[in-house]
Amino acid sequence: MTYPQVFARLKRQRNPRNVAGMARFGINPKNTLGISIPTLRTLAKQIGSDHALAQKLWASGIHEARILASMIDEPAKVTPAQMDRWVRAFDSWDVCDQVCMNLFDKTPHAWKKAIEWSKRSREFEKRAGFALMACLAWHDQTASDAQFEKFLPLIARGATDERNFVKKAVNWALRGIGKRNRALQRAAIRAARHIAQMESRAARWVAADALRELQSATAQKKLRL
Repeated sequence: MTYPQVFARLKRQRNPRNVAGMARFGINPKNTLGISIPTLRTLAKQIGSDHALAQKLWASGIHEARILASMIDEPAKVTPAQMDRWVRAFDSWDVCDQVCMNLFDKTPHAWKKAIEWSKRSREFEKRAGFALMACLAWHDQTASDAQFEKFLPLIARGATDERNFVKKAVNWALRGIGKRNRALQRAAIRAARHIAQMESRAARWVAADALRELQSATAQKKLRL
């Protein structure tokens, strides 16, 4: 599929009514067409992997085109420079999270970028660091416990950030690591208890929410299986 063909499909599927609903969930309505993620995934399957097309879709600046770009790009061809260029352009939490879970966590640069971005100051760049940690915890089945344990001090440092989109990603990363196995659950609970002692409302929320989930009966049962 060519870029003009894909762009024409996106324009035909636009739904202005959905844009207002998306805005209520904190999604940036600028350059947004109102197309659902399942619809974009169906289109991505029809297109297949296409690194060159992904670059053109990203350059369009259209919200859904950028999410679609993350679905069709080829992780092996993604460079650190591309990752930095894209992360600087993040302007909505859903684009940030979709790019991290669809593409960035599958690249060989993911671990380094998760650490690097978690130290950034800009809201969505910093969120990307923690979102990437959460996605690695979810998807990287070959990583060692030690690799994830290195994230915990960064999570503790990030937990004091009062910005909603940052603290939620910090919490997501902590919970994701704790759900991998019994050893990491214990490590994440220790980290959460440490975070709970910090003089920060955001940190206390991050800790309380993570502890509630990681210590639940459901979590205990899943990790025993």
